[in-house]
Amino acid sequence: MTEKSSTGPSVNEQIDEAVVASKDSSKSDLAHKLNWLRAGVLGANDGIMSTSGLLLGVSAAANSTPGTILVAGVAALVAGSISMAGGEYTSVSAQRDSEIAALEEERQSLKDNPAAELRELALYYEEKGLSFELATQVASELTEKDALKAHADAELGITEGEHVSPLAAAVSSFVAFAGGSILPLLAMVGPWQQFRNQATIGAVVVALAITGYVGAKIGGARAGRSVVRNLAVSLLTMGVTYLIGNLVGTHLA
Repeated sequence: MTEKSSTGPSVNEQIDEAVVASKDSSKSDLAHKLNWLRAGVLGANDGIMSTSGLLLGVSAAANSTPGTILVAGVAALVAGSISMAGGEYTSVSAQRDSEIAALEEERQSLKDNPAAELRELALYYEEKGLSFELATQVASELTEKDALKAHADAELGITEGEHVSPLAAAVSSFVAFAGGSILPLLAMVGPWQQFRNQATIGAVVVALAITGYVGAKIGGARAGRSVVRNLAVSLLTMGVTYLIGNLVGTHLA
């Protein structure tokens, strides 16, 4: 039987706490990495779909030239990347501000009415299935250790100090979209101009099959369904823009 020191937790208890902390940290790091990877895949998808659709639309016009197609593709890449980065920066900034405000409000509530906050935390664990006594004990021990962290995790789903960086999110979205856009652009302006549309469609199909598969694996979904959905949306986008480009380009020629 392990003896417990009167001055603090036993060695075994310290080891248990270290193991739990390590597991929690590993889970948090893994979830963070998966979120970034998922965002990267989605950004690349957007770049592939939107740029390929625009390029095929311009290519379908009767008066299009390799030069106009290249200009349109570069413009789509730059504008789309900046737009994605700006949107992500604004969105993540708003989310971060909301989280910080919620934490500050919770901190003030703990200061003004700690008893009510303790009961609220215990009620959360009661709703999870614990008995009144055990829920109260868990809430009390967590509050003694770090009251704000306990309430933030349970009630807000926020980990204090682990807010996503708006700048990092913006850079990630910019790179992902630009990376996805480059593939259809290179396929369209390559030396095979006689088969540029076929080359672009083929490159897009392969790329989206890969991103669809990776995205499904990250999210734990069925890969086949994700790939088919990716390809269906992209082919529809390219088909519609090609038709519009053909009709408008012929009319203006």
